[in-house]
Amino acid sequence: MSDLLKQILSPKDLRNLSVSELPNVAQQMREFIIDIVSTKEGHLGASLGVVELTIALHYVFNTPNDLLVWDVGHQAYGHKILTGRLNQFHTNRQKNGISGFPKREESEYDTFGVGHSSTSISAALGMAIASKLKGDTTKQHIAVIGDASIASGMAFEGLNHAGVTDANLLVILNDNAIGIDPSVGALKHYLTQVKEGKNHWANNIIKSLNFDYSGPIDGHDLNALLAELERLKNTPGPKFLHVITTKGKGLKQAEEDQVLYHAPGKFDKVTGVILPKNEVGLAPKFQDVFGYTLVELAEKNDKIVGITPAMPTGSSMKYMMERFPDRAIDVGIAEQHAVTLAAGMATQGLHVFCNIYSTFLQRAYDQVIHDVALQNLPVIFCLDRAGLVGEDGATHQGVFDIAYLNCIPNLHIVAPLNEMELRNIMFTAQKGIDFPLAIRYPRGRGFNINWQNKFEIFDFTTSHILNKGEKVAVLSTGTIGNLVLKIVNHNNSFKKNIAVYHFPNIKPLDKEQLNNIAKTYKKIITIEDGCISGGFGNAISNYYNQSGKTVNISHLGVPDIFVEHATIAEQQEICGFDENSLQNLFESMNYL
Repeated sequence: MSDLLKQILSPKDLRNLSVSELPNVAQQMREFIIDIVSTKEGHLGASLGVVELTIALHYVFNTPNDLLVWDVGHQAYGHKILTGRLNQFHTNRQKNGISGFPKREESEYDTFGVGHSSTSISAALGMAIASKLKGDTTKQHIAVIGDASIASGMAFEGLNHAGVTDANLLVILNDNAIGIDPSVGALKHYLTQVKEGKNHWANNIIKSLNFDYSGPIDGHDLNALLAELERLKNTPGPKFLHVITTKGKGLKQAEEDQVLYHAPGKFDKVTGVILPKNEVGLAPKFQDVFGYTLVELAEKNDKIVGITPAMPTGSSMKYMMERFPDRAIDVGIAEQHAVTLAAGMATQGLHVFCNIYSTFLQRAYDQVIHDVALQNLPVIFCLDRAGLVGEDGATHQGVFDIAYLNCIPNLHIVAPLNEMELRNIMFTAQKGIDFPLAIRYPRGRGFNINWQNKFEIFDFTTSHILNKGEKVAVLSTGTIGNLVLKIVNHNNSFKKNIAVYHFPNIKPLDKEQLNNIAKTYKKIITIEDGCISGGFGNAISNYYNQSGKTVNISHLGVPDIFVEHATIAEQQEICGFDENSLQNLFESMNYL
């Protein structure tokens, strides 16, 4: 078998091949993705599942003139390989390498930047309407969306609009019954019935929305895909193709454990076995501290309920779902619904822990303001992946939450220093609070392997001094304070001259402590793993300005940029608050 894949520098090269050669391309693409991801890590199962569909799309349609939009982008590795990035694919998700998601700046074939789900239909419809307004009636517009993503409200909004247009739009449903975790909800059951032949034309939701519906067809049958795509290319108006695929196709372990192999880390490319990590003596991940603590609290408090929008594994809500299946709910990719569902439960006296990644809570901002904060409902938001998140890059950074939440009345915001403080915050909140609460904590591991100590009451008003220095005060919030303390404790001069304060309460701030700091220190530095604009440091400056205090203050954090994919340490360096940058800053002061 010749190495066809290396000969494909663009989809034009693919289209020069015969149909009989395409199965070889598919096999080589799978082997290539497995080979690279096994050592470089990344999203595996989704891209393996759409190999044939990816090839068929670029073979039938005249990309990039025809516009192809991938939803989320977990499944777009094959697309990148066929569109000129095969030789760069080993840099995927690395600093200065290609992005793990489609990105407009990266390639003309990446027609729309994605990372969050359920945007493809609206984006492709917008492109189709624009083409019509410009008089281009031949251009094709294709949205590829998964069965988990299409259950989101935004996808239905796009379908609802598209059905009353004559837009040249093709929506392809990649139906594999799983997103990152198994798909949930009534739509999943409907699609299952369709696949099993239990629903007829007259009972077809998509057809009722004025789409030309076809399928379901086997998404791994290249001949069937090519034939149907050729037909649909010449069919006017909104069209919908239902394609059945297997996530992880071609790697036995990835097919059998689709959750684990969504993004498995490093694994043996021959056997598929995930390589063991040396985790002896390591502290648990913050998400697991949350998950185990929630179960521990729920054992004694039957008013506790957990909610997650499609991330039970990523947020570790799965532990609550296993122990109390009636009191832990995965609502699917529906952040807006999750927040208002939590609000409704809170009106009835339940203690609701609504666990949403920081970057995904942005999608429910209106509900946080109108349905929770305006009514002062004590929903407990647990913002996983707050701060810099590493290789997932700009679309997933949890750096905006302090800024976008700090302006909302009634809402309290806290950021624990470590695992035990997270547990104490959760423990205190479930005893009963009279305000909505946002708890932000980072991706990755904590600091203390002995984290399951006895609970203590957390004070939602105070701050803490971690080192009593004499000249400069460093004010931090959240886990970044551990890095500051580490640097200060390893230098006697720093330890003598630099005071370190931890502010777990971002809102409300400990104003009494801030007044004392202003009186005591010649210089104040704030540090946070969130955006400087509107963030923790800005809130402190605003307080000093409003209270008429003149202070020498500067702020460290994420500047006014979107931080691209890299390791978290590299992203901290880009932002100027990594260990070396802080060390150099402290050395340059000469203690004023």
